[in-house]
Formats: sequence, C-alpha cells, structure tokens
Amino acid sequence: MVQVRKTTLLKKLINDPEILVMPGAYDVLSARLIEAAGFKAVQCSGFGFAASLLGLPDIGILSSTQMLEITRSICHAVDIPVMADGDNGFGNAVNTYYTVLEFEAAGAAGINLEDQISPKRCGHITGKQCISAEEMVLKIKAAREAARDPDFVINARTDAYMVYGEEEAIRRGNMYAKAGADLIFVEAVTSVEGIKRVIKGIDAPVSINLLQGGRTPLVTIQELQEWGAARVSIPVTSIMAAAWGVKQALEYIKEKGTIKDLPGVIGFEEFESLVKLDKIRDLESRYLTEDEIALRYQGRDGLEKAKKELH
Repeated sequence: MVQVRKTTLLKKLINDPEILVMPGAYDVLSARLIEAAGFKAVQCSGFGFAASLLGLPDIGILSSTQMLEITRSICHAVDIPVMADGDNGFGNAVNTYYTVLEFEAAGAAGINLEDQISPKRCGHITGKQCISAEEMVLKIKAAREAARDPDFVINARTDAYMVYGEEEAIRRGNMYAKAGADLIFVEAVTSVEGIKRVIKGIDAPVSINLLQGGRTPLVTIQELQEWGAARVSIPVTSIMAAAWGVKQALEYIKEKGTIKDLPGVIGFEEFESLVKLDKIRDLESRYLTEDEIALRYQGRDGLEKAKKELH
C-alpha cells in the first residue's frame, strides 16, 4: 500500500469541499491531543509557542530556531499533517527561502508566511504594519522555489485587512495566489459580511481564523463552510484552555489543601497512553538485555505485567 505524503494530504484537505479545521498546537502534548480528538491536521501556533516557552506575547521575540525546534518535535510526534508557523519568514525573501527549507526538512507539510514588517506581532493586537504587496510576492516566490516537495503548502497570510482595509486585503490575496500560494489566510476580518466578501473576492482557497477575544466574529465552522472557506484555524483556544485548567486546579489546591476529588484532570492511565508509554514498554521488551529487564522489572514476567497494566 502506497502511503500518501503528508504534504499531498494537506493540500487535498484544503481543496476538498469539506472545510478543514486546524486547531493550534503550542507544544507536542497539545498536538497529540488534537490528533487524538480526531482532527485531520495541526496548526503550529506562534502565539502559543511564545506564551508556553517564554511567557511572552506574540510580538516577534521567539527566534526562528526556537520555532523550528518545537515544530520539529511536533512533526515527529503525530501522524497527521502539521502546518508550521513561519511568521514573516524571519527577514526578507532570502531569509524566507531558507526558513522554508528548514521547516520542510523538519517534517512540516506546509507553512504560514505573513506580510507583516519585523518584528511581527499577533494579528489581533494593535500596532502591526505590513510590508508592500510586491515584497510579499517575492517572498512567496522564494518560498515556492525553496520547497523541495511541489505539494508543500504555502499559506500566505495578509494582515492588510486591519491596516489598509478590505479591498487591499482582497487585492493582496489574489496577488499572493498568483505568486504561488496554495492558501490565502486573511487575518482579523472584523465582520460577518467582510468574511463573506474576502472568501468570494479571492480566487483561491481562503482561510479564516477564530479566537476568543479576537477581532473576528465567532461564527460557526458550519457557517464558514457554507460561505466557501477552505480552512479555519483555531490557533489559541488550546493554550487558553490549558491555562484555564491549570489555574482552576491550582486554585482548588490552594483552597482545599488536597488534590483529592480535583475535577477536570486527565487520568494517569490516559496520560500514559497519550505520551505513548506502551511503545516504550514494547521497545524495552525487544531491546533491553535480560540483566536490565531483571534490574528494572524483576524479570521478563514483571515486564509483561507492566505492559498489561497499560491496558
């Protein structure tokens, strides 16, 4: 049986009639949870990376190397396609060329590239500015040339909607598609009618993103499907949900003085499954020496018992 490349699968999911829903991962564990929940692809979230790794907002502080290493770990941990967050290419068109080379080699099936100046920032906060459309076109062409796999997805994001207005966002979207982008991500569309117009006005698959507290109305995924969106990213809900869960747990401990009956916490066995302890046990049973098995498990029978306990 021939295995479909993840790049090819991601491109197909984008072009299929059914809208592609891509929640954002902020680390490997969240990517595993996204896969376990049945989603077909993962979006790496620079917002989430910055918050989880540095405790900082998404304002361009995280380096390309830091972004790359987290992305590489995510790509190796899940079996579904991963869309990398390449920010603005971390520089000019030449930097963008090498950014694409590195993220593709890390295992990403595609990459977000945005038309903001450096340092970039989250698309839903004030103070952002865009480079010229012409410069972004060159970045997209450089990215397209850099990708070794022709199906590697270039997701060109424009932040022009908030900076210059709707017409310019649509104009840029069409320019970026002609330059070689496979998907056009219009960031921070501020009205329902605006969402409909950018989807209709751009002659390419269009992506919209949804986040709590953002500029874009929280319409349903079904509505976006009906309006013709190819993809919806939900980039920050996972990290916001995680922060809320940790906050609730810590407040419970502070108030109750115990973890007994703590609500909303994943079970230990389920967590072991999530981090694939069963695979480790299997590898140990096949590759550890008998002496090491005796030391760790009091013999092979003990190892087999440990494997059964996982199920």
